[in-house]
Amino acid sequence: MPVAKVSKKAEEVIVEARPSFNRPTNTYVSKRPTYNSYGGGSNGADIEPISGYLDDSNDGHAVIRPQFHPTERDAYMSSMVVRRLGLRSGDYIEGTARKPKDNERYWALVTVNKVNGKPPAEAHGRIKFHNLTPIYPIQKITLEMGALPLSNRVIDLVAPIGRGQRGMIVAPPKAGKTTIMKDMVTGIAKNYPEIHLMTVLIGERPEEVTDIRRHLEKVTESSATAGECAASNFDEPAEDQTRVAEIALERAKRLVELGMDVVILLDSVTRLARAYNLAIPTSGRTLSGGFDPA
Repeated sequence: MPVAKVSKKAEEVIVEARPSFNRPTNTYVSKRPTYNSYGGGSNGADIEPISGYLDDSNDGHAVIRPQFHPTERDAYMSSMVVRRLGLRSGDYIEGTARKPKDNERYWALVTVNKVNGKPPAEAHGRIKFHNLTPIYPIQKITLEMGALPLSNRVIDLVAPIGRGQRGMIVAPPKAGKTTIMKDMVTGIAKNYPEIHLMTVLIGERPEEVTDIRRHLEKVTESSATAGECAASNFDEPAEDQTRVAEIALERAKRLVELGMDVVILLDSVTRLARAYNLAIPTSGRTLSGGFDPA
């Protein structure tokens, strides 16, 4: 094609210039509906809004998961886009994605509109979680809400909790650990609406997951941010159960990097340890409880 025709065609196609995140040059975006800023052909009818948590699996690509576990709505994101935008696992991404074709497994990311509720450009320059300074707890979290429940009052007296503290509930089966955890969620949400609450359920029964998720949504209605529930059922593969816990942990780190206070309630550590034990190759040796020493 002659140069004059190519130039004229380019003028018809190129309509705007977007600044690159790493270079002073401009990236030109086509006005054709079959092209988008991150590559990949698509039709306007195949593009839908998408939002979810970034799962960077370190194998050359990343996936945006609407929930903390794999779903049919997962969207593919290339590692190049992750590096260019400075994204990290656990970031909450809002944008658009193209429906998968017959030979594709994931939806394809088209645009990124927001990262953790802010413009994508602000994702750069964030402080890293491992660069923060850990200190002993100096602010107490009071769980008591009144006369009831008594469990919150007892915890305040016997085992007080502070911001930045780790704690564990040790009890035999059917002793009411989940009930105490729900009472703690209620107490924190009522007394500290600025705290972001997360519940992580590993290997739970589906009906138990629904009960805790609804309870969390109810008690955090008046909070600054809605609570998040990351859950995996007992019938899911061990690898999926461990990945849910890892993404939830990364999500909490991203929120802390934004200056938020986050409380994670995990149920249970025992099932999480067993899931990790099943996910790793066996060494042929067994410790008490069925754990592999490797």
